[in-house]
Amino acid sequence: MPELVISNTSPLFYLHRLRRLALLRELYESIVVPDAVVRELAAGRNEGHEVPDVSSHAWIRVQAVQVPAVIGLITDLGAGEAEVLALALEHPGSTVILDDRFARGVARARNMRLTGTAGALIKAKHRGLISAVAPLLDELKKLNFRLSDSARAAILELAGE
Repeated sequence: MPELVISNTSPLFYLHRLRRLALLRELYESIVVPDAVVRELAAGRNEGHEVPDVSSHAWIRVQAVQVPAVIGLITDLGAGEAEVLALALEHPGSTVILDDRFARGVARARNMRLTGTAGALIKAKHRGLISAVAPLLDELKKLNFRLSDSARAAILELAGE
C-alpha cells in the first residue's frame, strides 16, 4: 500500500503559486487533505487569492478526520494544521507536509514523518524534477513565504546548491 501523504494548506498554496503543484503528484503519486484545508483554500479564493481547486486534481483526495475530538486536543494551531495532525495520528506511518513552525514541532514530538514546501523542492531536485531550488526560494520570498536566512542556507546545502 502506498504511503499516505497528508498536506496542509500552505504547501498547496505556495507550490500552486510557483506553478509547481504537480511536483507533489510526481513525488508522492497522491496526497490527502482534510476538510479544513479545503475550507481554508475556499476562504482564500473568496478573498480573491489565487489558490488551487483540489477538486480539479484527481490525485488530491479529501478525507475527513474520523475522531474529531482529537482536533480539540491539538491547541494553538489553525484548523488545517490540527486536522492534518489528527489524520496523521489516525494513520500511523503517514507523512505530513507542514510549513507552520509550531505544527512541525508537534509532528516531531509525535515522531511523525515530516516535510514542508522546501523539503518537497529539495526532494524534487534530487529526483531531477527541477534543476535548482534557489530561484524557487527567491520566488517564495516574493510571495511572502517565511524563511529565515539560516533556514535558506540549510535548504540550499541540502539541495547541493
